[in-house]
Amino acid sequence: MDTTQRTEQQRSADRRRRELLEAADRVVLRDGPGASMNAIAAEAGITKPILYRHFGDKGGLYAALAKRHTDALLDSLRAALDAPAERRERVEATLDTYLAAIEARPQVYRFLMHPAEGSPSEQGFDVGKHSAPLLRRMGEELAQVIEDRLDLGPGSHQLARVWGHGIVGMMHAAGDWWLGERPCARAELVRSLADLLWGRLAAAGDKVGGPGF
Repeated sequence: MDTTQRTEQQRSADRRRRELLEAADRVVLRDGPGASMNAIAAEAGITKPILYRHFGDKGGLYAALAKRHTDALLDSLRAALDAPAERRERVEATLDTYLAAIEARPQVYRFLMHPAEGSPSEQGFDVGKHSAPLLRRMGEELAQVIEDRLDLGPGSHQLARVWGHGIVGMMHAAGDWWLGERPCARAELVRSLADLLWGRLAAAGDKVGGPGF
């Protein structure tokens, strides 16, 4: 098989994978954590064994959907952090971007973070095994942003990781509670969380030669 043919086959496989993920997204938007492999296969117009051939099992499909949505969310968070505004405004914009994302697509959020609420036939699905790496990835990404942009003094690498994972944990826990109970307006939650973070973030100087925070 020549290189051109292999490249075309790979493109075709990638295109088919995207189509299956788009079908899965439609089911998740409709059914949330109850989205099943049977429903996704039916939406895609294929049999469940063919879906398994592409993703292995529900864990493989979940991982592919999680990467798709986490990539998009991280792009939005980076854009908020890079916006031409004062630091406090960018902190609030970043918090709001996260909350707006889970508010706009609550069924996707619940599928990613609470898949154990799904169909009885798939109760063996391990929520912690699959959702925890998403939060760790976001924590590491934010830690790198903090380390690149802020002068935290001695032990800056470790402190940036503490801050990154701590902020992501706070956003996730507060957002999960807020999405479920809606105790206040989103803007009020953003201001309250920013107030909690602001002391150390306000005091830290920009890293010399860095892009600024």
